[in-house]
Amino acid sequence: MHKGQITIKDIAKELGISPSTVSKALKGHRDISSSTKESVRELAEKWNYKPDQVALSLKSGLSKIIGVIVPEIVHYFFSTVISGIEDLAYDSGYHVMFCQSSESFAREVKAVETLLSSRVDGILVSVSKETNNFDHFRKIQDNNIPLVFFDRICEDLDTDRVLVDDESGAYDAVCHLIAIGCKNIVHLSGPPNLLIGKNRKDGYKRALKEHNMTVDENNIIRCDSREDATLIVPRLLKRADKPDGVFAVNDLTAAAAMKIIIDKGFNVPEEIAVVGFTSGLISDITNPTLTSVEQHGYQIGREAVRLLIDRLEKKHDFPSQTKIIKTELVVKGSTLRKG
Repeated sequence: MHKGQITIKDIAKELGISPSTVSKALKGHRDISSSTKESVRELAEKWNYKPDQVALSLKSGLSKIIGVIVPEIVHYFFSTVISGIEDLAYDSGYHVMFCQSSESFAREVKAVETLLSSRVDGILVSVSKETNNFDHFRKIQDNNIPLVFFDRICEDLDTDRVLVDDESGAYDAVCHLIAIGCKNIVHLSGPPNLLIGKNRKDGYKRALKEHNMTVDENNIIRCDSREDATLIVPRLLKRADKPDGVFAVNDLTAAAAMKIIIDKGFNVPEEIAVVGFTSGLISDITNPTLTSVEQHGYQIGREAVRLLIDRLEKKHDFPSQTKIIKTELVVKGSTLRKG
């Protein structure tokens, strides 16, 4: 029994043939006889031979590793994106190396450095909330490494990207609130430096304008976390013109807002209806269940990998591509008013 890392040379020596013959036999080359192929295959299985990935990467120029940077791995949306990334990458013969920025610009910069030093073939990124400087992403491009942004993108760089149709999703959400009778709808908005925050706010405004309702800037409040909601929502409920509808930039904020509303003695959805954005697990376990906009995270992940692999494996340059993923409003208990 051979010990240690098995190589093609070890198999060749044992069988009394050349290393090139072993290599061709493992690849099923037609110039190699069936009996030799069978002998090589049997010994390779017996000795648990695995190809030397480092040698293969040096020969092909590809490491077959894709780097991914996400703001939060535990976030339901990003976990579904990761599933889509991993599934298609695996099916395509690539491994995935994940980094988490934890919504920190400094950690995002460090993640880029880590992936570059690991010699990944390409990088997928969803930008952190803190990011306003994009020099670390330019460094990726300067190293001729394909870069694809998904969900949260950098508009300053010409790259492939996968976007959710955030504006349309927000528009549908607010139109739904209007349809069930809401007259004073508050938008708990996202970071102004991120395109998703801007687009969801734009969808909110468009819905109000198309229904001849006033856009009151006092009803657009930066609030995109449970901690923010804990501070902001009680103040909203004390206003003389307290809201009868809430559209939150994400499900975590929506769920936190709804709990506070109920704890303060208001009925959801009869007095105040609530809509979120993600339609993840949280939307099913709140009481009442949460109406939300489905982002299709798994599809986003697969599309991002598809764009990256196309960029890696096609031999010619082609213009940067943008894929838009359509949203879907999933109506649940937090907006199901009776009568």
